Amino acid sequence: MTWDLLGTWRALTAKPPRELLRRAVARLGERLDVAGLGMPLRSDDIADSAAVPAGRGEWMPHPAGAAPRAAWVVIPPGPGSGGHTTLFRMMRAAQAAGFANTLVFYDPFGSDFAARAAIVRRAWPWLQCEIRPIGADLSGYDVVVASSWPTAHVVATRRLRGQPAVYFVQDFEPYFSPRGTEYALAEDSYRLGLRIIALGDMVAGCLRDQTGANCDVVPFGCDRDVYRVLRPGAPRRGVVLYARRGTDRRGYPLAVRALERFHRLRPDEPIHVYGDAPRDLPFPVIAHGGLTPAELNTLYNHAVAGIALSFTNISLVAEEMLAAGTIPVVNDSPLARADLHHPHVAWARPTAAAIATALADVVDRARADPALADTVAAQVTTASWDATGARVAEILCDELARAGRAARP
Repeated sequence: MTWDLLGTWRALTAKPPRELLRRAVARLGERLDVAGLGMPLRSDDIADSAAVPAGRGEWMPHPAGAAPRAAWVVIPPGPGSGGHTTLFRMMRAAQAAGFANTLVFYDPFGSDFAARAAIVRRAWPWLQCEIRPIGADLSGYDVVVASSWPTAHVVATRRLRGQPAVYFVQDFEPYFSPRGTEYALAEDSYRLGLRIIALGDMVAGCLRDQTGANCDVVPFGCDRDVYRVLRPGAPRRGVVLYARRGTDRRGYPLAVRALERFHRLRPDEPIHVYGDAPRDLPFPVIAHGGLTPAELNTLYNHAVAGIALSFTNISLVAEEMLAAGTIPVVNDSPLARADLHHPHVAWARPTAAAIATALADVVDRARADPALADTVAAQVTTASWDATGARVAEILCDELARAGRAARP
């Protein structure tokens, strides 16, 4: 063994086994192009705003008096997906407005359709619609709704000529990826000729300023029937975190570091975690796993504060915490402030020390003011999701009417 090899061997064996495993997995991932496997769009479904396809057939307006058929194209969700929950609320509103809904799965990873459909039926039992896999084209539907940047490309490539198509945008999705191919494809999804409905002012501003896209803007809602104070004046203790380890824009590693500091500042305060199961945390937690909305509201009613980080559009968690009387600590940014307007939000610089200090300050305020939770909940003015859904349904009707008029001689 040469001295160079001996030095390399000594350097490697001096590292912890977990670090060696991490390096080995990273090298294997590079060889297998694991990053490429996660591309949520098949190559033949990529649209191009410089050459928008003409369509795969001729669309005809739906017969007068028949319920218009709406296809809502999604990548199949896992249970508890907040973005899908919001979209399904829009589907419920469209149904109330007279649409016949179909949830259309676009699955670039080829998973089992029946199993994926069963997840939707279990996790969202209130959603009443057909569920189908996507076909070679989108015939059979009077209006089509894309729900994410990959599905916007799919709708653009598979729609019929003249078929009304809408794009419900809940976040500025280029921010989900580093600058590169996926960023560019996500950005181009807003230029593919679909009518865009932007959820909130942050999305609308990013679309306007960064892509020049026009859009209809609908407001955020809050499920006030679920998220509310259960016991006015009841004592509260502790803080709560929604854990999403695999979604970096939700800031899980930063939240963990902040909670470690918070535990040193206020060691007697319980720390609750729900969502992903916590692993190897350097402080004690009460792990709740996945919770239903009603169970989550009960947890919020026991907590003083919560961490609601999001580095793109504001997380729905923040408004839901406020409605339950829990003060959210939110990373301060113009993006987050665009749609969250409540006097008791604890804005914090996105550092571990700043977030931990903000949590401790909220805990101290609550100790000094037992009525703080009731005051916080009473100042939530966000309307229910019904108003948002009704506006989305109006836009679908308008788009269908425009296309119908254009199709007549």
